[in-house]
Amino acid sequence: QVLLEQSGGGSVQAGGSLRLSCAASGRTPSTYVMGWFRQAPGKERDFVSALRWSSGSTYYGDSVKGRFTISRDNAQNTVSLQMNSLKPEDTAVYYCAASNRAVFPWQKTEYTYWGQGTQVTVSS
Repeated sequence: QVLLEQSGGGSVQAGGSLRLSCAASGRTPSTYVMGWFRQAPGKERDFVSALRWSSGSTYYGDSVKGRFTISRDNAQNTVSLQMNSLKPEDTAVYYCAASNRAVFPWQKTEYTYWGQGTQVTVSS
């Protein structure tokens, strides 16, 4: 069992920055992957970014490449998402997720554990 606790988020004007963090506790094997997804009202939950813990490999959705950065803190077992140059279309509830062994980290079906979600609102 893995528990995910999210923090961060909030409201910002377009062009601003926010940071999300996700702390994992419980059984986290070395093969696990942590990801971020987001869901806007009336839309599907979309892939944002992911990090493969063993290798440090990172993945990004096309809409956030060059603006968002995923990183990890090994000591705290935490993954963070630094979001810069935010746009109104980034407005959504952001979810942290963890998978024991995601082959395709951009697919939400690969993830077993989910955080509680946190609202990010970007105003124009």
